[in-house]
Amino acid sequence: MAEPTTTLEVARALEVSPATLRRWVAEGIVPLRDGEWTRAALAQARIVARLRKAGHSLAQLRDAALSGRLAYGYLEDLFPPRPPTRTLEQAAEETGLEPGMIERIWSAAGFSPGSLEQLSDDDVELLKSLATVLNAGLPLVAFLQLVRVYGQALAQIADAEVKLFHLYVHEPLIRDGVEGLDIAEELAGLASELLPLSAPIMDQVHQRLLQHFVAQDVVGHLESVGEQDGALGRVRVAIAFADLAGYTRLTEELGEEEALEVVERFVSAVEDSLPDDARVIKTIGDEVMIVGSDASALVDWAVGFQELAVDRPLPRIGLHVGLALYRDGDYYGRAVNLASRVGARAAGGEVLVTREVVESAGRHLAFQHIGEVKLKGFDEATELFLARPRGKP
Repeated sequence: MAEPTTTLEVARALEVSPATLRRWVAEGIVPLRDGEWTRAALAQARIVARLRKAGHSLAQLRDAALSGRLAYGYLEDLFPPRPPTRTLEQAAEETGLEPGMIERIWSAAGFSPGSLEQLSDDDVELLKSLATVLNAGLPLVAFLQLVRVYGQALAQIADAEVKLFHLYVHEPLIRDGVEGLDIAEELAGLASELLPLSAPIMDQVHQRLLQHFVAQDVVGHLESVGEQDGALGRVRVAIAFADLAGYTRLTEELGEEEALEVVERFVSAVEDSLPDDARVIKTIGDEVMIVGSDASALVDWAVGFQELAVDRPLPRIGLHVGLALYRDGDYYGRAVNLASRVGARAAGGEVLVTREVVESAGRHLAFQHIGEVKLKGFDEATELFLARPRGKP
C-alpha cells in the first residue's frame, strides 16, 4: 500500500482533521521537507497524533519537536506494523499448542497478554519454532526457563540498543542544534544500516559462547562424578560475591557519575580477570555475583585480584561452595545466600571463605581461621577463614 503524500491523505490515515494537521505543520510540530510529505514527516505526524491521544499538550509537543526530540519517531518505520491474521484459538490449532500453553510461553517471553488477542503471521511462525523445540523432547520446566532467559536477555539487549543510540547519537545531534527533520533522516539512515547487522552479530556471539559453556559443562560433570545429591535442577558451584568497601561514602564524596565510573572499572576488572570456568551472573549496584565450577580456581582468582587492587575503595570478596538451585539463568538457595553474607563480613582488601572452600582449594594458599561467626539469616554459626598467599604475614 502506497504511503499517503497529500495533507488530506495523511489526515485520513492519522484519523485527524486536515485543519488539525495543517496547524501542526504551521507551528513546526510536524516539519515538511520543501512542503512535501517525506517519510520522516509522516513518521513525526504519526507520533504526534499518538501523543495527542495520550493527552500531551500542543505546547509540550511543540517544544519537543523544535528541540529534535520527536525525531526518534522516524525509526518506527524500520518496524512496520504487522497486521493481525489469527486469533489465539486459530494459532493454537495451527501450531498444535494448547491455548493455555501459548499463554504460558507468551508470558515467559515477556510479551503482554493483550497481544495474544490478535496474532500476526510472524507471531505464528515464532510459536511454530517454539512448538518444535518443545516437541523435540525438552522438558517443559527447562523449556519455559529457556524462553524466559531468552526474553530477559533480548529485552536487555533491545533496551541497551535504544538507550545507547539515543544517548550517543540522538542527544549529540540535539545539542549541536541540528534541525528535527535532519535529525530524523540521519537517525533513520544510520539505524537502517546497523539493524541488519544485529542478527548475525548476536548469532555469532551466541555460537561462540555456547561452545565455551558446553566445554565448561563437560568439565563440571567430570569434577562432580560421585556426588549424589538427587535434587533435580541443583548444581554444585563455587559462588563469590565481590563489592567495594565504603562505596556509599564514595558516592557522597565524588558524586554519582564519578562513583559509577569507579564501579564500571571494578566490574570490568573482575570480568577481564576471571578464570575460564567462572562468569559474572549479575551486578547489583557495586556488587558482583560470580559463579564457577572450580572452587580452587575461583579462590585463586579472588586472592590474586586483591593482591593487585591498589585503588580506593578496596574490593571485599566472600566465597562459598555448595549446591545451588539453577533457574532462569540465575542461582538461588542457601549456598548463594551464605556466600553473600560471607562477602558482607569481609573488610576492604580481604577474601573471606567458608570451610567448604578451604577443603576445595589448593595448598599454595594460606587460610587463617577467623572463628565461627553468626551470619544474618542463618541459625547456625559459620566457620570463616581469611585467604591469602602462603608465606605472606
